[in-house]
Amino acid sequence: MDRGRYGCVREDGSGDDVITAMRARELGRKSVVVGDRVALAGDSSGAAGTLARIVRISERTSVLRRTADDDDTTPEGRLERVVVANADQLVIVSALADPPPRTGFIDRCLVAAYDAGIEPLLCLTKADLAGPEQVLGYYAELDLPHVLVRPGSDLDELRARLAGRISVMVGHSGVGKSTLVNRLVPAALRAVGVVSAIGKGRHTSTSAVALRLPVVGKSRKDPGWIIDTPGIRSFGLAHVSADSLLHGFPDLVEGTLEDQPNCGHAAGDSECRLDAWVAEGKADERRLASYRRLLSSRSGEGDWRDQVAEDI
Repeated sequence: MDRGRYGCVREDGSGDDVITAMRARELGRKSVVVGDRVALAGDSSGAAGTLARIVRISERTSVLRRTADDDDTTPEGRLERVVVANADQLVIVSALADPPPRTGFIDRCLVAAYDAGIEPLLCLTKADLAGPEQVLGYYAELDLPHVLVRPGSDLDELRARLAGRISVMVGHSGVGKSTLVNRLVPAALRAVGVVSAIGKGRHTSTSAVALRLPVVGKSRKDPGWIIDTPGIRSFGLAHVSADSLLHGFPDLVEGTLEDQPNCGHAAGDSECRLDAWVAEGKADERRLASYRRLLSSRSGEGDWRDQVAEDI
């Protein structure tokens, strides 16, 4: 979207021209977001200088949301934002080094994915600089699908996981997401940044964009779509209920079954069974600590800045 103008493409791939459209007045206050399937009226030829109207938005199959930050002290702090519509896979891009992986951020993305009914895929970049053992060990109980990416390595496994799907890619700036998008879709020419001396990337992508993946070789299989998003510094979860937070921690779910129905699972709940569950070696204590930090930041009991700082 650019100043009230939306770029639309035909989903069936029958044309490569981008159709510029504006939201029709009859839509009222309905918003249009990246990934929406829409019906157009007017000139939809895509020719220079033409403008179509978006007259209908199809029912969304999924909606990935995030809150600006877990902060209710400012008007914008709890602002809920729709990241993308109709995605069926969330590709969480994380570097293994430079900058180092942030499992707190990945945990937040997993919660948002499960809450939206979207399957997660962990994409670990810069695998030439560090091994994946520490990150994969942290998620060992989740059976979380993942791919490793090195500079110059083929992307066959990643392409296979993207084929036939609409995948939204999220990640901190500097993890190599834009470089990855450019390798997958050479015509995309997404801006590529650098990592600062303190291990934080500079924001390069400035807006979300849906890109049709090109057909590679003689394959007739639908290569799918990817939606590239700007690098984000935090993934607020204020819009997710306390019960739904647990969906991002399936390794802890069984440990809650013996709890009292009103147990909040917080660190101060002396009868919470999760502590014993971890003590018995049935879950990683780091996972429980991360879950409780999210509970605390969501409820406003903790300092949300501590959590965001850790995620960054």
